[in-house]
Amino acid sequence: MGIADSEILEKFSRESTKNEAFGLLIQKYQEKIYWLCRRMVIDHDDADDLVQEVFIKVWKNLDGFRADAQLYSWMYRIASNECLQFLKKQKQRNQTSLDDLNHQLADQYGSLDVLNGDQIQAKLYSAIATLPEKQKLIFQMKYFDELKYEEISTILGTSVGGLKASFHLAVKKIEEHLKNND
Repeated sequence: MGIADSEILEKFSRESTKNEAFGLLIQKYQEKIYWLCRRMVIDHDDADDLVQEVFIKVWKNLDGFRADAQLYSWMYRIASNECLQFLKKQKQRNQTSLDDLNHQLADQYGSLDVLNGDQIQAKLYSAIATLPEKQKLIFQMKYFDELKYEEISTILGTSVGGLKASFHLAVKKIEEHLKNND
């Protein structure tokens, strides 16, 4: 979608065009936010629910958005926090360890219809699912969303050096998982 964030924000600031602006915002970013959530929680229905929660939070807080960050970076942070909270609740509800939950998620990847035709992709997703949550998020932001370390730093509030180290560790763990599961 070709509309600039600044135009969306300007429309959102006027009561007469607030709903239109929010519709434009959803059109522009819904798919990106969905795939972020889907990669984190795997299940389509859970991802859909999380996308709704993200946009509810965006609606409630967009008036207070400071333009010192990019709009998508701000929304990405909201989405990633929602996903992490969801996974923590799921872990508590199931009374399982985070490692067990990650392995359950990895097993789910093998059963996804979307991935059945592409075994290499299924193996990659399975390996990613075994990562600790923060490493998984950093890897996904860098690998799938192709964000720069500076953008990830802004979103997560982490140093660039720490991000590079986490990404490197994530890559090593993925490589090790792929070697051991061939």
